[in-house]
Amino acid sequence: MEITGRLTADAQVRKTKDNRELVAFTIALNNRYKTKAGEVKDDATFISCSYWVSTKIATILKKGSIATVGGCIGLNAYKTNDGEYHAQLTFHCDHIKLIGAAKNTIPASVTAGSDNQQKPDDDLPF
Repeated sequence: MEITGRLTADAQVRKTKDNRELVAFTIALNNRYKTKAGEVKDDATFISCSYWVSTKIATILKKGSIATVGGCIGLNAYKTNDGEYHAQLTFHCDHIKLIGAAKNTIPASVTAGSDNQQKPDDDLPF
């Protein structure tokens, strides 16, 4: 499954209890539609994402960037310190492609995949 959206904040590197690192970020998907009355409505869906392949990509995932992420949906269930149970859907990314970089960041042609490297598209004619 792939989704394309805009990052709502800079990506963060986080550690799990067993010291594994991941990159956490949120993507907003915008949906514009017209009601029966002819009114234009804008809805946004916010998707929490995690990327486990490499933390190096966190430096280029900036607020406002447009990215396509591929992977699968998972469920994170946890218990708070107050004893309350919570669950959250998370999109577990196995690849990320930056489509449009936020202002004052690197070029938009950087991708990251399962090979743990960031690769610029140097063969572009411009």
